[in-house]
Amino acid sequence: MKKIILVIALLSTINVTLCQNKEEGIEEKKGVFKKENVFTGGSATVSFFNGQTILGVNPYLGYSINKFIDVALVANFTYSGERDFSGAKYRQFVYGPGAFVRIFPVKMIFLQAGGEYNFNSLKFIPPANTGGTTEKFKLESSSFLVGGGFSSDRTGPRSFFYYFSIAFDLSKTENSPYTEVLQDGSIRAIPIIRAGIQLPLFQGKRD
Repeated sequence: MKKIILVIALLSTINVTLCQNKEEGIEEKKGVFKKENVFTGGSATVSFFNGQTILGVNPYLGYSINKFIDVALVANFTYSGERDFSGAKYRQFVYGPGAFVRIFPVKMIFLQAGGEYNFNSLKFIPPANTGGTTEKFKLESSSFLVGGGFSSDRTGPRSFFYYFSIAFDLSKTENSPYTEVLQDGSIRAIPIIRAGIQLPLFQGKRD
């Protein structure tokens, strides 16, 4: 239910921004691909939360639909480490594809939602002096990341900017690199903090 409400909210935001385009006299040429609207970028992930550490990079390639909406394909490479309440350690190396939509309701503030499908290489290290053995597993997981952030002055689809964001994995799947399993067995999403840059690939003539 929460996901449905979120999707409705995102679609409503897109509709508002498109209406703003019309009100401001901005006409986008429908069905015309503009190479000047292609961009690249990437972010770094750093999160330290309740005994868990996440470090990662996320390069992406995308397209600005208009000055309010960006869409992109992203690659995820993440390392995460965690020590649980018993002293056992978990180490994950994660990689996988994803995609996101980023909406700017105002110039320097954005909302973002996207999905990832990750392949996890997990190592379990038992507590010291327990006689346990280290084990390795191969896992897969999907994530639905939702959040927002702020950027430097983004003047339009063909502008360079840097940004800072925070997001949470609303799917809360057990194998996700963005969740932790609590002592009572419940799953909690941890904050995903990212900082990055975005820049156009083709500096054509501005409209």
